[in-house]
Amino acid sequence: MRARWLPRSLAVRVTLLCGLIAVGVTGMLGGNYFFAARSAILAHADEQLIVRVERLRRLLGDVRTVQELRNQAMLLEALSGSSGDVFVVRRAGEAPLVEVNPGQVVPPACAVPAAVHRPLARGDVCHGDAPLPRMHWAAGRARAGHDGQMVEVLAGHALASEMQMIRRSRDQVLFSTFLAVLASSLLVYWVLRHGLRPLHRVAAQASLIEPINLAIRLPEHDAPLELQQMVAVFNAMLDRIATGYGRLSQFSADLAHEIRTPVGALIGQTQVALNRTRTPEEYQQVLESNLEELNRLRRIVDDILFLAQADHATLQIERTPMDMAAELQRIADYFEGPADEAGLRFAVQARGTARVNPPLCLRALHNLVVNAVRYSTPGTVVRLAGTEEGGVSTMVVENEGLPIPQEQMQRLFDRFYRAEAVHARPAESSGLGLAIVKAIMDLHGGEVRASCSASGTIRFELRFPH
Repeated sequence: MRARWLPRSLAVRVTLLCGLIAVGVTGMLGGNYFFAARSAILAHADEQLIVRVERLRRLLGDVRTVQELRNQAMLLEALSGSSGDVFVVRRAGEAPLVEVNPGQVVPPACAVPAAVHRPLARGDVCHGDAPLPRMHWAAGRARAGHDGQMVEVLAGHALASEMQMIRRSRDQVLFSTFLAVLASSLLVYWVLRHGLRPLHRVAAQASLIEPINLAIRLPEHDAPLELQQMVAVFNAMLDRIATGYGRLSQFSADLAHEIRTPVGALIGQTQVALNRTRTPEEYQQVLESNLEELNRLRRIVDDILFLAQADHATLQIERTPMDMAAELQRIADYFEGPADEAGLRFAVQARGTARVNPPLCLRALHNLVVNAVRYSTPGTVVRLAGTEEGGVSTMVVENEGLPIPQEQMQRLFDRFYRAEAVHARPAESSGLGLAIVKAIMDLHGGEVRASCSASGTIRFELRFPH
């Protein structure tokens, strides 16, 4: 389910997501730059502070007396980096001998003086407790004058200019991040709008597809690489829809044609019977003729209903083992009378069993045998065979008749389709028998195969998987 806060536009949605990514990436880069610049600025200030303390320690070693250093207080002020810097020279525990402290800042307790001969390092710099002004402190011991008096040198540096530089860096990072996010979002939106143009063309082409114009297909070459598979699948779906729609239209036309013939016969015979008074025998003949046409209509309706149920998979079939030899022999015995009238005889050769739905399987075999009896050359043999091999049971109905062209063989299982040999006797066939055979095999998950040799040997195979 789509979140309500997400926009409906794919371009806007991707732009927002890319904007969030840009915020994260530029934020991390900007933050890394800011903290690196901040550390560099503070490190530079600490190095300058250490340099000043070391210079003062060397200066104390050059003066004759501490009083001489006190008289050179202006020199200490020259060592200051800014007006808020602090310099203090004192003996341990005594009042300062020399002090430059315009802001009267109290030195923190963390400023522990380094030993006389040890150079100061960044680890000796401590931070003051007072938030404003923020100061760094460094201290070291030195020997002053020729008498070598031990004194402490304490220096503090106010970070006013450094903090201003840090704030400018922060503002610059925030502004650059905002500009980067805005620019990247606008560029992503523009690129998406430009990149989605093929999709708009595909949508425009799809809007032209109508039931009366199913030949239109979506352009695969114009679609983005990521959408080509979807376009190909959609075109394949359109092919299936067009095929189904064409079959449905042809089915409707064929159905109307098939029903029109018996209905026309019923109407014509009834009108003729009503033109004048008839004898009871004549009325009986008309009713018998009408009954034949009505039975034909009923068979067509039953066949169409069965095919509709099979197409929508509403039939749930149960399978049981069936003795192929016994059932094929029973079918041969059942059609022995019609076969004798047509000058035909049966030959049955079968073994094994098949897991099928017996009523449906027998219906398929009946349809095939009816076709074989109806269209076989007189004096020939209708062969019924059954084998079980490799997990597949195969039943065969084979007869001799007129050769069927290959282009007609491919359409034998279409509904209402009849080959040329059948069209000579339209009243005997509705063109649904083989379509029902195929539907029955589909329900079993099997297949039906049809072949015809150049001499006219027509062979139908029903292959049932175990």
